[in-house]
Order: sequence, then C-alpha cells, then structure tokens
Amino acid sequence: MFKDSTGIENLSVQGSRIRSMMGTCNGCGICQKECAFLTTYGNPGTIARHYETDPDKWRMIAFECSLCGLCTSVCPKGLDPDNMFLDFRKQAVNAGLVDFSIYQGPLDYEKKGTSKRYTYYSLPEACDTVFFPGCTLTGTRPDATQKTYDYLKKHDPGMGMVLDCCSKPSHDLGRQNYFDLMFSEMKGFLLKNSIKKVIVACPNCYKIFSTFGDPLKVETVYDVMARHGLDDHKLAGSIALHDPCPVRNKTNIHESVRSLVQARGLDIMETAHTGKDTFCCGEGGAVGCVSPGFAAGWADKRATEALPHKIVTYCAGCVNHLSKKADAFHVLDLVFDPDNALKGKAKVSKAPFTYLNRLKVKRDLKKIPAATTRERLFTADAKKENRLGPKLFLALAILAAIAGMRAAGIHEYLDQEKLSRFVQESGNAAPIIYMLIYSLAPALFLPGLPISLVGGILFGPLWGVIYTILGATTGAAVAFLISRYISGGFLESKLTGLKWIKFQDNVEKQGWKVVALTRLIPLFPFNLLNYAFGLTRIKFTHYIIATFICMLPGCIAFIVFPSSLPDLLKGKLSKEFIIGLVLMVMVSLIPVIYKKIKTKKGI
Repeated sequence: MFKDSTGIENLSVQGSRIRSMMGTCNGCGICQKECAFLTTYGNPGTIARHYETDPDKWRMIAFECSLCGLCTSVCPKGLDPDNMFLDFRKQAVNAGLVDFSIYQGPLDYEKKGTSKRYTYYSLPEACDTVFFPGCTLTGTRPDATQKTYDYLKKHDPGMGMVLDCCSKPSHDLGRQNYFDLMFSEMKGFLLKNSIKKVIVACPNCYKIFSTFGDPLKVETVYDVMARHGLDDHKLAGSIALHDPCPVRNKTNIHESVRSLVQARGLDIMETAHTGKDTFCCGEGGAVGCVSPGFAAGWADKRATEALPHKIVTYCAGCVNHLSKKADAFHVLDLVFDPDNALKGKAKVSKAPFTYLNRLKVKRDLKKIPAATTRERLFTADAKKENRLGPKLFLALAILAAIAGMRAAGIHEYLDQEKLSRFVQESGNAAPIIYMLIYSLAPALFLPGLPISLVGGILFGPLWGVIYTILGATTGAAVAFLISRYISGGFLESKLTGLKWIKFQDNVEKQGWKVVALTRLIPLFPFNLLNYAFGLTRIKFTHYIIATFICMLPGCIAFIVFPSSLPDLLKGKLSKEFIIGLVLMVMVSLIPVIYKKIKTKKGI
C-alpha cells in the first residue's frame, strides 16, 4: 500500500480503492447482514457508484459509518470498505464540508489529552520502553493505571511512562493533516529520546501506533501480563468477552486477554461475533454524534449476544459504552480487583471526576525521578491571528470609556482635594475598595501604574505602599489561579512559539528566580506574566512570595514619589519627593543594567 512521506495514504490510493470497489463488489450482501449502516445505504459497490455522481453527499454519509472494519473482515472478495469510508471522510474535511461543532465532545476530549495540563512524559535514564495508558483508562481507573505501571516496572525497572493522547478521534474524523502533525511530533520526541517500544493499554492506541508508529514497536499490556503471569487469586463463574474492533485481526492480543481471564479461574462464553468478526461497541468513528441510532444498535447487539453473562473487555471506551446496556467491566479490573470486578463493584469514575483522576495520575508520576520529562506544548491547530483587529477594538474601547467618563464628569473627582474627601467619606471602606480594584486589575489586563499613582496620592507613602503591594500581589495571584485551574486550555492556545517554549524551559530550570527577575525589571508585561506563570510547573507559594518581595522596590518608588506631588504643586520640596525621585531613577536603571549584563555575556 503506497503512502506519502507523512505515512498517510495519498489521493491516488484513495481513488484506486474506490474504483476497485466499483468494479469488484458483486453485491453479495454478506456485509449488509451485519451492519445497519450498509443495510440503510446499500452495499459498498453501490455506494461507490453513487459517490461518482454525488460525491459530497456520500462523503458526509460516511460519517454515519463506525469504521469498525467488520465489512472488510467478512468480505469474500478481500475488499476494504472500511478504509474507503475513511477516505470519504478525509475528502469531506479537505473540501470544507464538515461542521466540527457536532463533534465538539470528542475533539475537546482529545485536545485536553494532548494539552500541557494533561500530558507528561517521564523517561528514566537509558529508558527504551514506555507505558502509554491512553486517556480513558487513566481517567476512569487511575488506581489500575498505576498498578499496571508498577507491574510493568517489576519486569523492566527502567520503563518510562507517557501520559498523552494518540489523536485517534481526529484520525477517524478525517482530520488527516492535524492527526499527522500531532502524532508525528509525539513520535519524533520518543525516537529522539531513544525510545524503541511502546506498551499500550488501549486498543485504539495500539491501532494508531502499529499503523503509524514505525520504527517504534508496539505491544499491549495484556501480552506482557500473559507472558509473565498473575497471582493465583481464583474466581468461579463464566463471562462473555468482547474484543474491541480496532484489534479485530490481532489474534495474539485476543489470546493474551483470554489467558488472563482464565488465569482468574473464569470460563469464557464466546459470542457469535468475536475475534476478527467482533461487533463495534457503538462508540467507533464518533457515530453517536450524528447517528445515535446506529451507535445504540451496535451496543444492543453486543448486549443481546452476551446474555445472560456479564461482559469483560479490554477497552475502557467500550466498557463505558456497553455499560449503558449491560453489566460490563475492564479486564484490568479483573486483574487488580477481581472480587469487586465480578460483583460489579470495581471502582470506576465518570466525568467530571475522570479529569481530576488524570491530573492525579500526572501529579503522582511527576514525583518519580526521571532523566527526561516534558509537558506537551505543541499544537497543530495554532492559527496566526490578525492582531490589528483586536488591538483596534481595544483602542476604540479605551477611547470610548475615556469619553464616557469625561461626559459623566468623573475626571473632575480626580483632583487631590476631592480624592482626599472621598477617602474621608469612605472611612475604613476606602482601602478595601482600593485593594479590591487593584486585585481585579491584573486579571482584567488593566494597567496598574495609574492605580498605584492614585494610591500614593490617596493614602500617602506608608499606607499607600501597604495597600498597593497587597492589592497587586492579590491580583497577581488571582490571574495565576485563573490560568492554572480555569482557563488553561484557552491560554495555551494563545501562548505559542519559540519564546513561549523558552520561557517555559527557563521557569522549569530556574523556578522562582525567573519570577524575581521579571518582577524586578519592568521590561516584562506584568499582566500577561501572571497568566503565563500559571501555565508553568512553578509552585504557587514560590510564585507568590517572589512576586511580593520583588515587586516591593518598584511599588515603593511609584507610591512615595506621587504621594509628594500635592506638596510639590504647592511649592514645597519634601523629603518624600527626594526619596521617591531617587527610588524611581534606581528602578528605571534596572532594565539598562540588565541589558548591559546580557550584552556583555553574549546572551
């Protein structure tokens, strides 16, 4: 099969597959008997011929196919309808026909899985093999994920672990370019760091790595466990076993899973559709987003065939989907918590706790010393934005706000006497109001200097400094926490490029020292940095202490000086003015000195 340099089939191969389908499919109907999609729209040969006359229509219809590959498996002519329908999807994407808002759920899930927040690579010294648990297992079964990693390390102490997403949702939706960039970047990093083998728990990940991961070797945890064995905890009873469709042709995996089930003392009731002829669970190809009836139909078939037995499978996604129709559990539940698994009491989490579990697994993994670590910063869908539009809008908004304030007469209240009267009338509330305004300003990207100047005039040099440093530090903390726990994904999509990556690396290596440097030197954008630090791995306590201490000199300078301005306007040269002026000059010289040091060192 011919592939281009990216590993993706080129258009000539796609066209050849369609022509072969038109000329070879004899309409025997074997595949239609198994599939509601083909029963509805016709046999693959007929669909290929209809495609010739109305390609856009059939490209979109292809999104109702689960891409499970059963039609390919049962075809007596050896045809490949499964990949033909995937070709249709790719063409639909390239033609701009697809409204991806329909698939917001799986695509958001994938995007989180590849984001800095959820990814983590932990590679020990001389590591050549990594455990890749995938997204769903980590979220639904964090304890089983950790126990699996511990099991693997017993047999290979130098094994690493990678928390990331293989991007199969995009692959199946036909987002060919996006998938290729995302997967290639991940594969490139692994190869660059001498990784030779990936051990997966997810059948979908297995399919992606085995298809596109060369020269990386791929194996499932079930093969490893079957080879090394389990403890001798025995159960009694029988269960039905569901083979996930991505590995329908991998008989070695089927046998490994069966050996694990039998090692627990259970009998396996093989359903009519198993192994290479297995059913889709209903989740495949994101069909549920456009044709929930087709998706539910697959799950109904599997549940009916399994009756009256419980279902065990080795795909966490299959378990989630089949559990809506039958008693289903994961084979790793059977491995690590056998009694509760058989009773249907294995600990399994659902959203939104799955996201918290993934963060917990990551947090625990970060505690393990490793020679090489990383959180993934790369994204394939970063777009260059027209910066003029937002800037123009912001400028107009500021001008409108100024004009509105002047029209309302607010500027008249900014003279010294009226400000002092405001403080007297507000009493104890004035400092609270001032600090509240300052604490919100950084989060809203409002400039802090004008507020600081007002603080110096309102409260004088001593209390002005106290209220301002407390307000500014609180504001920096608010923006940091918003970035870390609320809007991290959005901000990560905006902070891209080499400068951002270099900033991340510097914080990784220097920690609080970078915070101190950026607070002492006014060259760096204060408001943006508050959010940027929230996306790094720096501890909040280190960030906030360095922020407070290193903002203090500038705060003093820009409070003491303006606090003396009313006296200066009256012709009185106070000591506060002299001190404030000296401090402002000293603070202003810090960037000049910093630049000279950088130039001298050649950095």
